[in-house]
Amino acid sequence: MPGKIWFVGAGPGDPDLITVKGRTLIEQAGAILYAGSLVDQAATRYAPAGCEIRDSKDMTLEEMVAWLLDQASRNATVIRLQTGDPGLYGALIEMTRPLTAAGVEWAVVPGVSSAMASMAAAGETLTLPEVTQTVILTRTAGRTPMPEGEDLALLASHHCTLCIYLSITLLHEVQSALRAAGWQEDAPILVVQKASWPGQEKIVRGTLADIKQKCQAEKIGSQAMIVASPTLGAANWESLVRSKLYDPEFTHRFRKATVA
Repeated sequence: MPGKIWFVGAGPGDPDLITVKGRTLIEQAGAILYAGSLVDQAATRYAPAGCEIRDSKDMTLEEMVAWLLDQASRNATVIRLQTGDPGLYGALIEMTRPLTAAGVEWAVVPGVSSAMASMAAAGETLTLPEVTQTVILTRTAGRTPMPEGEDLALLASHHCTLCIYLSITLLHEVQSALRAAGWQEDAPILVVQKASWPGQEKIVRGTLADIKQKCQAEKIGSQAMIVASPTLGAANWESLVRSKLYDPEFTHRFRKATVA
């Protein structure tokens, strides 16, 4: 009987940010196909002796599927180890469709995305009461076009938190889109390169007006998350609207309101 193929999210870079379930699967894997240098530490740190480890950076989709199927015929546990979360910019369905057609069982183990790791690194929050309760994960159009209705300027018109992936080389286009959506020149922008990577993480804070120049000064040209959000810098605001859940005047099923 063929083995099972697991699509495991390795997280944003720090090998310790992989889930316990993901690590356990790696420890018992007979073969691991990992996504280039983004997750090589996670692939090698927990893999058992004798595990066949293959870098997929020079492989086509067809070659990756063929490799996974071949390994599943010889190993009970085969892992496709992907950066971040497999379901976000990970070509997950493109790989699982032929596995299903071949009758091979597969499953997904989620991972921490770089958007969350970037905000954690900077000590920021994605949402705040009465500021924004919405987070949009998106990218700018490059060689992969954006679907109709998902133009960045249109998404930015909501003035909520925008986590913009795969777009640091198009930062000028991100600036143009935000300006077209009415964001002010002093709007705070955060860029985090290699979020969570030990010794390699860079955090750049700026505004819509100067973030490109600051990133150029830090030589950030790849593997960076761009965050535009009205929540940025909230730790230094004079006041905040309190969360109702922890407000002493708010009653919920675990606690009655107290009189001030």
